Amino acid sequence: MTSKGWRRVLSVAIGLLLAVSGLAMIVTILGLWVAAVLSLLEGPTSAWWLAVVYAVTAVAAPIPMLWVVRAWSAMHRLRLRAILGVTIQKPPRNPGRGPWPIGPWRDPATWRQLGFHLLAGVINGAGGALALACLCAPLLAVGFVAARPSLDFGVIAAVVTSVMVVVAPPFVSWVTQADESSARRLLGPSRNDELVLQVESLARIRTEVVAATDAERRRIERDLHDGAQQRLVSLAMNLGMARAAFTEVPEPVRQAIAEAHEEAILALSELRDFIRGLHPAVLEDRGLDAALSGIAARAPLPVRLRVDVEQRCSATVEAVAYFIVSEALTNVAKHAQATRADVTVTRIGRILRIVVSDDGRGGAAIPVDGGTGLLGLAQRAASVDGTLTIDSPTGGPTIITAELPCES
Repeated sequence: MTSKGWRRVLSVAIGLLLAVSGLAMIVTILGLWVAAVLSLLEGPTSAWWLAVVYAVTAVAAPIPMLWVVRAWSAMHRLRLRAILGVTIQKPPRNPGRGPWPIGPWRDPATWRQLGFHLLAGVINGAGGALALACLCAPLLAVGFVAARPSLDFGVIAAVVTSVMVVVAPPFVSWVTQADESSARRLLGPSRNDELVLQVESLARIRTEVVAATDAERRRIERDLHDGAQQRLVSLAMNLGMARAAFTEVPEPVRQAIAEAHEEAILALSELRDFIRGLHPAVLEDRGLDAALSGIAARAPLPVRLRVDVEQRCSATVEAVAYFIVSEALTNVAKHAQATRADVTVTRIGRILRIVVSDDGRGGAAIPVDGGTGLLGLAQRAASVDGTLTIDSPTGGPTIITAELPCES
């Protein structure tokens, strides 16, 4: 027999011990509880203290039963992991409804684990005992032949032993597979639990990705602000001084210096706009009100801004709100043919509500397959579990509403 086969035998043997001991304790506690309940239902007893004992037993029996179920479940999971390398995750603890220990008994995972221990009495108990008997058949045969030394009995014992030895490995494998399958279904998380854990894991990963992306944008903004922008400022200043100083050089030279100076100023302006689009420093330093005021002041159309946020949200939510307003106003300027826009930002409890409206031609909608910046607005809101809706009938007005949950 291979090493894997012997590990299966060891798992079956330990599983047999755990199944028998666990089932014996569960049956004992259950028997005491039933006896106590029946005794209470029968009416008064000859001694008052017996009634107290019965009442305490009936009330307290679920506590040791819960301990046994959870402890033996943990030992079975440890057995499968240590011997067979099968890892079964512990189901998430659900306190349920009601006081302890009633609450845990309302958890479906508790009843699934109890069902495993009852099923283990058949799989690990009867099946394991029979499998070990097949493996120990030669020793049993020797004992029987020694007790009844006869040729006929020896031949029968040899044939039966040979069959049992041949049958033993596949039978042990079947018991192990049945044990593992029942343990996965009953000792581990249910399908609903797995889906909940996956959703929580994906939400955590998404939050980490959003935070990492925001941190990277901040880093790029700092590097550009402290590096490339300072060099462009120095270049523009030097070209400006050269333009002012070299007045007696030939006209083509002066023209080249002037064009270079203007190009450096234009590049500096574009770089500042780019840096501001990555992550405005004013948002981190002075908050959402000051950052949005800058957007409203730079907009190519009149913007009326109202910000009512007494308690600041998290940096990630503020950044999303900033970019939603910025991109919404950009879309208004490019496509809406509007003469004015209104931006209202309020915090209601744990929700940051953003409303951007304009008096343009309307007809805006979030496309299914991309194509406009409105889809990007919805994606930004969804990145922090927020929602974005657009009300834009033909002829206007257009109202974009975003609601973002605040973490802090």
